[in-house]
Amino acid sequence: MIYLKLFLTFFKIGAVSFGGGYAMIPLIREAVLSHGWLTEEELVDFIAVAESTPGPVAVNIATFIGSTKAGLLGSIISTLGVITPSFIIILIIAAILKNLLKYKGVQGFLAGIRPVIVALILGTAVTIGLSTLFAFSDVSVKPVPNLMGIIIFLCLLAVHFGCRLIAKKKPSPIIMILLSAGLGILFNSIM
Repeated sequence: MIYLKLFLTFFKIGAVSFGGGYAMIPLIREAVLSHGWLTEEELVDFIAVAESTPGPVAVNIATFIGSTKAGLLGSIISTLGVITPSFIIILIIAAILKNLLKYKGVQGFLAGIRPVIVALILGTAVTIGLSTLFAFSDVSVKPVPNLMGIIIFLCLLAVHFGCRLIAKKKPSPIIMILLSAGLGILFNSIM
């Protein structure tokens, strides 16, 4: 039963998500929390690990959640669930419509979807930021500052803007991930 539930949940997410993995995170969050598969904190940890590992973030999250709930077979089924809709849609588009973007209806559809994708990603960033930095998940919960998280965030922000000012370019995401992991280890051992 859990296998079918994992597949169908991630299939639905994969079928209605436009804009890539980050646009799927709000849908994954809603599904995972409503099924009680993870807590908000566990999900944030999974997202952090999924961003730090190779591959698409939504596929990695689906794989981790499937593994947590139903082992190796659960991870395979969740992964298949999230990628199957995209695979089918791309096959249909490739087989039927060669110059899809020339159609006004398709252009209008994509123009309408773009703002939603931005809003979903921004909403997820704010939600995860509040949850990570202030343990704030609901308006009825009093925010509790996470001192270590805030310090690490401010250090990373300083590095980002320092690189932009001094080197005139953005810092490497790999360097930022390694720096944040190192700072987390350092502050966790001190605090």
